[in-house]
This record gives sequence, structure tokens and C-alpha cells, in this order.
Amino acid sequence: MNTAKLFGLHSVQAALDYSPNKIHKAWVDSGRQDKRLAQALDDLTALGIEPEKTDRKKLDRFAEGKNHQGIVIEVEMPGELSESELKTAVENLSGTALFLALDNVQDPHNLGACLRTADAAGVYGVIITKDNATGITPTVCKVASGAAETVPVYQVTNLSRTLRWLKEQGIWVIGAAGDATQTAYQTDFTVPLALVVGAEGKGLRRLTREQCDVLVKLPMLGQVESLNLSVATGVLLYEVVRQRLLQQSAHG
Repeated sequence: MNTAKLFGLHSVQAALDYSPNKIHKAWVDSGRQDKRLAQALDDLTALGIEPEKTDRKKLDRFAEGKNHQGIVIEVEMPGELSESELKTAVENLSGTALFLALDNVQDPHNLGACLRTADAAGVYGVIITKDNATGITPTVCKVASGAAETVPVYQVTNLSRTLRWLKEQGIWVIGAAGDATQTAYQTDFTVPLALVVGAEGKGLRRLTREQCDVLVKLPMLGQVESLNLSVATGVLLYEVVRQRLLQQSAHG
């Protein structure tokens, strides 16, 4: 069983909300008292977990010096799913496909933020690469605020091959690239779709790019060349949401 320590009231509350059965232990600062901490302790006690009262130094060590707000929990980490599980999910889809593929994304903050937005946008699953990329880590879980539990994360060995297979299933593969000739706002996102976003500062790898049916960009009207990866992903996913909601209202 792969466990990790999460800390801070926000992370603890997310675990209580989305995966309470995966919390195994808890430690609390015996010298700290406030309403939010008291509520978290009550919720843990209701689950049958009696937080161990300890000193701040131990919590500082658990949190590696970061701000733990007086509480640390040990949780069973969500795991990545396999390529075969992705294929099963695609074959059993009941709605219009929407997947997010991240090509060698290495920053856990970016993966966590992408998971959080993917959950909000109704993404069926996030596809990540096995090598040269971050998997699900405590930092990813903390940033994702519960979305690491709610959004399936599929880890694949060969992203180019996976994208080719998705196309064979009738799913359009649309990649984000700063040098694309068309913008996201000129693109039909109402089709079954896998949106592909490249790594920080590097963009899509050549073989990944070659599998894309269409490349799109976001218009950049200022002096900065590009947006942060997770911000750009959020803008693109919500353009998908906007188009699909418009389509639903037109047919409704």
C-alpha cells in the first residue's frame, strides 16, 4: 500500500470530503486551537481515527518545514491506472469523449492544477506519460484539492501510440501549440476529443505532434510569449465546455 503524509487544513478537508476511507492516521499540534482545526478533528474522530497529539517540531518534520497549520494525516495515495484500463474506459463511454493528455509534464503543481480543472470541466480522464513525467505525488494531491481522487489518471508508456489508438476509436486528437495557424476559438470542440498539452517550456514532442489531427493556439495579445501550462489547459478546457453547453442548449 502506497501511503503519504498530507498536511494543512485545506488538504485534510479535501481528504475528508473525497476519500475519508483512505485516511489511516492523524497527528495534531497539542498547543494549537482554532475552529477549523477543531472541526477537522471532530470529523476524523467520527471516522474512528483518534488524532495523536504531538509537538510542532514533529509536525514540521512530517511537513518538511512547510506550513502544516497544526495537522498532518497519513493517507493511502490514489494510484495511476493502466493503458488497458484506459482502453476499457474508452470502449464503455456513454457520452461525448473528453480526455486530457499531458506530454511529459514534470511539475507536480501543474499536474495537480490540471487535475483540478479537469474535474471541474467534466474530463473523463487524464493521460500522462510513464517516463520523464510526474505521477501522482503528495504535492499533486495537495494542489488538486480532491481531484486526484475523482479524475482517473491513466499512465501510458507510449503516448504517440495511445493517441493513434484513440483516433481509431473515433476520437479527435487536438494539440496545443504556440505556432499553430488556428486558434482554439476557430476550432470545433464538440466532437469526441482528446486535448493534448505539451511539457513546460518544451511543448509537444515531435511524435506526439504528428498524431494530432489539428493544432490550436490561444491568441496572445500582450508581450509575454505563452501562458503557464495549467492556465492554458484551463482556458482550453473551458472553451470545450462553452461550445458543448451551447450545442446542448441549441438542441434542447
